[in-house]
Amino acid sequence: MSREQHNSHAQKLSLAGLLVTLGIIYGDIGTSPLYVMKAIVGEESIDKILVYGGISCVFWTLTLQTTIKYVVLTLRADNNGEGGIFSLYTLIRRRRIALSKNPAEARKRQLTRISVVAMIGGAALLADGIITPPISVSSAIEGLRILDKDIPTVSIVIAIISAIFLFQQYGTAVVGSSFGPIMFIWFTMLAVLGLNQIIAYPQVLQALNPLYAYLLITQTKGGFWLLGAVFLCTTGAEALYSDLGHCGRRNIRISWIYVKTCLILNYFGQGAWLMQHVGQKLGNGNPFYLIMPAWFLYIGITIATLAAIIASQALITGSFTLVGEAIRLNMWPKVKLNYPSNTKGQLYVPSINWLLMWGCIGVVLLFKESSAMEAAYGLAITITMLMTTILFTFYLWQRLRNKILIFVFLAIYLTIEVSFLVANLVKFMHGGYVTLFIGGLIAFVMWIWLKATEIKARLTEYEPLEKHIRDLERLSKDKEVPQFATNLVFMTSAEKPEEIDKKIIYSIFQKQPKRADVYWFIHVDVVDKPYNMEYHVKTWARDDVYKITFRLGFREEQRINLFFRIVVEELVKTKEVNISSRYKSLENRTGDFRFVVIERFLSYDNELPFLERFVMNSYFFIKEFTPSEEKWFGLDTSSVVVEKVPLIIRPADNRVRERLKRIQNLEVHEDF
Repeated sequence: MSREQHNSHAQKLSLAGLLVTLGIIYGDIGTSPLYVMKAIVGEESIDKILVYGGISCVFWTLTLQTTIKYVVLTLRADNNGEGGIFSLYTLIRRRRIALSKNPAEARKRQLTRISVVAMIGGAALLADGIITPPISVSSAIEGLRILDKDIPTVSIVIAIISAIFLFQQYGTAVVGSSFGPIMFIWFTMLAVLGLNQIIAYPQVLQALNPLYAYLLITQTKGGFWLLGAVFLCTTGAEALYSDLGHCGRRNIRISWIYVKTCLILNYFGQGAWLMQHVGQKLGNGNPFYLIMPAWFLYIGITIATLAAIIASQALITGSFTLVGEAIRLNMWPKVKLNYPSNTKGQLYVPSINWLLMWGCIGVVLLFKESSAMEAAYGLAITITMLMTTILFTFYLWQRLRNKILIFVFLAIYLTIEVSFLVANLVKFMHGGYVTLFIGGLIAFVMWIWLKATEIKARLTEYEPLEKHIRDLERLSKDKEVPQFATNLVFMTSAEKPEEIDKKIIYSIFQKQPKRADVYWFIHVDVVDKPYNMEYHVKTWARDDVYKITFRLGFREEQRINLFFRIVVEELVKTKEVNISSRYKSLENRTGDFRFVVIERFLSYDNELPFLERFVMNSYFFIKEFTPSEEKWFGLDTSSVVVEKVPLIIRPADNRVRERLKRIQNLEVHEDF
């Protein structure tokens, strides 16, 4: 699907948009009937309060958590049509900077309360992605045990998960076009199967009464802790917000009416079947498959497996998008990003793909059964939802005058989500530690990267470019200095058009005099808008010195080599620059271009406090495993020179200078 087609879906309500929405965002929440009721009933004997209370909790959770919080409220907080926890963070950050007394200083502050909240939420969302594909695929494949109890489901699940990740590098534009119709079949199947059971036992509709939810929590043994199983019905709610830009608010809201109806019908259908077996135990059975007619079982398992694959695919794609956003917000190392198709937002992150794949395989081998995975599932995503609630409260505080409504929103959803979090904590020793450990590790890397970026930005020195223009022009015409390149290009971190990094001036004039016909300085400014492509050219000396500032959205690919070439072509066309070689023998031929990338390393001359030393050592250790700057900016590696300069954060203090004494006479001591 083209970028233009995606944009049209995001802008207006359409049948095609509704179908795309079904295929993109409802995989996780749509496959929850595979395991939710099974998790609620567990090994207990089936009774009325357990069944009615469980269904009532599911219904009101989907209503309060998914429908009201996400579909009605949170979808309003769109960042130029884009959603997700990092988009919400940039909305709040942009507003704070705009209202700040010193916007320039506010922009430099990387590590703030809201950035920490966003990091925790993003890390938990990524961590939960390691268990979603295994539990979805395992729950679907385990239906085969009804036909053959000895079937090796673990091997089949690993094979399917491996195939899903192996195909990521080719993009999902072609396969994705079939996701919508498959998910439409899936949801229709859920509704028909559920309705068939409700007709046989219509009394189950009494579970709509929230009193049964209250009775489950207060009167059933361990009732409160069953909220951990209930929460599984809404784990995919965050995806509705994260994929806002792919589908559009109206398409999500209209399609959710159909999706929720189908989900509720299936949950009530499973409840109707359970009520016809009061006093019995499920054992290894799954009410999702038990409500199917025997002749339909093969078809049902096939459709369920396809839906589970789509759920896994949607989550993996969402993880790639999340990492891409984190990189451009300085919250993640600059790992390699690939764009396998022209589809808007289509992204492939090799390192994350393989980490997720081995993580998912590890989860399958560790837990083996979907019932064991249920115990570990949902704990991390509860944290993500809590962080979204906190950020959305900040968002409302900036925009609403009625603060009472904000406190009501916060009180309601903190109560709901903290209850779910506490109930999910019982899962910690049963596997929840896996996702929390991974989430904590991801959050730690994010914190290190953001803190180190803040430290470097604080200590980077800039100079007015104007005071060096005359020297650059003189160096350009000095034939005694060997020519380094016809066009010399530097990447600069100086945001202001009139400034330049001190380290670049040092590189040009002192490290090795670099004579060029034309000096180009390029700065990339990542803005809070998701999709933005603008550039500004400042001509400091015609045909000698130029500074180009690219303003790119935080979801845009930074193909600087391509962007720079387009800009130069435009400048040549408008006769603002002459890039022809100035050698007499090469007249009318385009001169060469050479990029210089300056990388920093931590100087031995630093005397740092423990925390800063730990942060910077961790930063440079992680950096060893990431691609170089030239690869990140998409530069042609054959024309790039990499220079390393020391990063001196806190030089040795004056005590060293005082202790180091010069002597006039050198006495020679003989060793005996």
